[in-house]
Amino acid sequence: MQAKVHTLVHNKWFERIIISVIVLSGILIGIETSRSLSQNQIGWIELAHSIILWIFVIEVVLKLYACAPNVQKYFKDGWNVFDFTIVVVALIPFTGQFAVIGRLLRLLRVARLISVLPELRLIVTTLIKTIPSMFHVVVLMLVLFYIYAVAGFNLFHETNPQYWGDLGTSMLTLFRIVTLESWTQIMYIDLAVNDWAWIFYVSFIVIGTFIIINLFIALVLNNLDEVKEQKKALERTQNTEAHILNNIVLIRKQLQEIEKEMHEKQ
Repeated sequence: MQAKVHTLVHNKWFERIIISVIVLSGILIGIETSRSLSQNQIGWIELAHSIILWIFVIEVVLKLYACAPNVQKYFKDGWNVFDFTIVVVALIPFTGQFAVIGRLLRLLRVARLISVLPELRLIVTTLIKTIPSMFHVVVLMLVLFYIYAVAGFNLFHETNPQYWGDLGTSMLTLFRIVTLESWTQIMYIDLAVNDWAWIFYVSFIVIGTFIIINLFIALVLNNLDEVKEQKKALERTQNTEAHILNNIVLIRKQLQEIEKEMHEKQ
């Protein structure tokens, strides 16, 4: 039975059913924002939410049973812990003034799409793994922002105090420039007074946007390749474990048949 449950929870159709339930849950959450819903319709939606919640509970129970008696194997996977936490939180009753919190926590079910879709898991894992290696790039960007913020204050605070009036405002202006959001509007204000102001803006965009952001992209792509290799190695291990488990089940059946034949001969 355990082998059958293990095969079931790793079956693609089982995963597709769970994905469909998560999408349905997200649609229901969106429908609840409609003001035209009657009290009767809200009752049906609440019933659907309850059914969806118990489907998630059954999914967790089946996965725990598939790992039994080595239940800690289930919790070694961070995505399983993520799913388990969402289900446990959803089981907490929120009534009265806390009912709004309960409805907001339902949004976590939509986040489960990340854990059930391998491609999304891959992207999120890559981003999490990239965070430590981004530290030095972030420090470099902060140094660049600080240098240009102080320079911008000294050069333009008298003629353009709206964007360069103090250090904090200058940092916010640089953040707007690095996102390329209407940065030419700011530049033309300073160009009207200083013909050489374009050098300041263009140099910051070249260094801040094209070089620094490309460093971020390079780090993400590098870690993406590493995560893909780790995923392939894990899949090979899981396939080996599944093959061994199937062989054990087959050997047990053969032993039972042999014992049955021996009893019949006796």
